[in-house]
Amino acid sequence: MNNKYAIGIDVGGTTTKFGIVNQEGEIVVQSRIPSNEHDFIEDFIHELFTKLQPMIKQVGGIENIVGVGMGAPNGNIYTGTIEYAPNLKWKGIIPMAELITKKFGVLARLTNDANAAAVGEMLFGCAKKMKHFITITLGTGVGSGIIIDGKIVVGHDGFAGELGHTIIRPGGRLHKSTGMRGSLESYASATGVRETAIELLTMRPDTESLLRNYTINDLTSETVYECAIQGDPIANEIFEFTGQILGESLANFVMFSSPEAIVLFGGLTKAGNLLLNPTRKHMEANLLPIFKNKVKLIFSELKESDAAILGASALVW
Repeated sequence: MNNKYAIGIDVGGTTTKFGIVNQEGEIVVQSRIPSNEHDFIEDFIHELFTKLQPMIKQVGGIENIVGVGMGAPNGNIYTGTIEYAPNLKWKGIIPMAELITKKFGVLARLTNDANAAAVGEMLFGCAKKMKHFITITLGTGVGSGIIIDGKIVVGHDGFAGELGHTIIRPGGRLHKSTGMRGSLESYASATGVRETAIELLTMRPDTESLLRNYTINDLTSETVYECAIQGDPIANEIFEFTGQILGESLANFVMFSSPEAIVLFGGLTKAGNLLLNPTRKHMEANLLPIFKNKVKLIFSELKESDAAILGASALVW
């Protein structure tokens, strides 16, 4: 098995990141493509295949690739299919592992993207010695991976652990992709932060804010962060509100599985303490005494996307 490699692919709601990984868990080379530019899954896979060819040549050709591991929203580890993913363009049931195997000529395996990230964190990240933890991905959506007794929780059908779709505000904000109201993802994702910004700016037309310098199309979680660090009151309130929603949700998750830690990663964690402090405050405020001050709330130490690429590649080994 010397000089053998795995391909790890992380299909996100906005961007697909992929890399070639050796058995020591080192990403030798990596790149990315947009996730939703192709109407047909076959065209997406062809672009992925084309972008990976020079990378595969760098490690001596396809004969040195043991297989492909992939994490994707609503990925089913039992069937290798992506099923009704709300944040992807391709609808219905997509036989992703089968299509990748045919295209690349090596065995492909698929799991949920957040589960892949949790495995990557357990094998190579800040949860390396932990047997009980939860990972929460804060990106276009909110994903989660639950580790109990050192094993990923997948459930009887492969879809356990969809914490982002738990209802935290019954009858609350509409999640446009699922039609549900009040889910965690509709508030605590990058998309949710943008929605909160639009709502607050509309509700308070007389309050001055740097956010008013942006068009609705230019309002993103990044622009909210940039305004917040300049002291903008509405931008800071957005992060306080987001942290409240997230913290209340995490309290529920803690009382479910009593983890040693909750690991946060994804684009929204770039907000740092603007998000972490209110999240921790509201998590602790909503815990029973037996759970208080026991759970570490930490940001991933892996580079953004590395955890998911590494976890996906681990499926191969």
